[in-house]
Amino acid sequence: MTKKILLLAILTLFIPFALVWDKPAIAALPNGNRIKDPYAILRNALPINQKDLREIQNGLEETSDLVRGGRWPAISKATSRSKSLLNNRKKKIIDSIPNTSKKQGEQIIISLKEDLENLNEQATAKNKAKFIDIRRKALQEIGDLESLFLPGEFPYKIPNEFDNLPRLLGRATVSIETTKGKMNAVIDGYNAPLTAGAFVDLVEKGFYDGLPMNRAEEFFVLQTGDPKGPEIGYIDPETKQERNVPLEIRVDGQSETIYNETFEELGLYTSTPTLPFATLGTLGWAHSEQALDDGSSQFFFFLYEAELNPAGRNLIDGRNAAFGYVIEGNEILNELGVNDQIISIKVLNGSEKLKSHA
Repeated sequence: MTKKILLLAILTLFIPFALVWDKPAIAALPNGNRIKDPYAILRNALPINQKDLREIQNGLEETSDLVRGGRWPAISKATSRSKSLLNNRKKKIIDSIPNTSKKQGEQIIISLKEDLENLNEQATAKNKAKFIDIRRKALQEIGDLESLFLPGEFPYKIPNEFDNLPRLLGRATVSIETTKGKMNAVIDGYNAPLTAGAFVDLVEKGFYDGLPMNRAEEFFVLQTGDPKGPEIGYIDPETKQERNVPLEIRVDGQSETIYNETFEELGLYTSTPTLPFATLGTLGWAHSEQALDDGSSQFFFFLYEAELNPAGRNLIDGRNAAFGYVIEGNEILNELGVNDQIISIKVLNGSEKLKSHA
């Protein structure tokens, strides 16, 4: 029996015990998710409504499985359709771009059109390496186009009871330096404004610098953010009290963000969060088993492992808030352990979207 299979067997038999952690903790193993690319998840999580771009984007993303299977006729068909969709809907897409960004959008579409033509040629030639590189560039261009449709004002309502908490009204990128190397992550304040806001606020304060990894579960999670001393969270210097952040989860198609209620409590057994725990390096906010709203500073990196994510075992989506994804350097996560630490976390961009309160 391999180590992974043995671990799965243990978790399957003793899940209730695995959930009892002495520090603000996370839940248990989720099942697999169709989209495992952090860039794809972040594109799909943008609060926009541009169906034409979404259709082109989703068609390209779905070629991932086709490429892995070497199904080149199907890949050629998919890329031809993406190229045709752009040609047929280019004017409609450009007309819907805000006037202030229309010229920028037109330039992106010219580049995207060239890349889709090249992509179709690589599919015909069955050139896997070039196909993947060009598809990545094309999807980045689609993401750049989609960002032109972002609303000028924050699109979701945050309950007044949380007016005293910081919030990130958009996205930020952070650099995370550890004893095993560096990572970059995108922090998504659109879909988790209070969680992302608390995290970026603590980053700006230098709170995480020098803190150890206080929990390491192989193939599961790597947790940090437990401050030195008796406290288990961030103590607000003004109130002298621990600052707590509510459980905060968005679901596609719902107008209101869910606060302090789990999917289980709401009967949302088949729902998927807008920010799912579906890829290596998903950032999650930790809270205790006893309460949903006592997360303060501790967060974890989800160590996604496909072999340990059987269908129907989704025990973390809907119980913890995801608030971002490692987009570069996530390979070092499997090297980190309790003998390692965060050297520093720095905001690379997006700090202007952080507000100290409502």
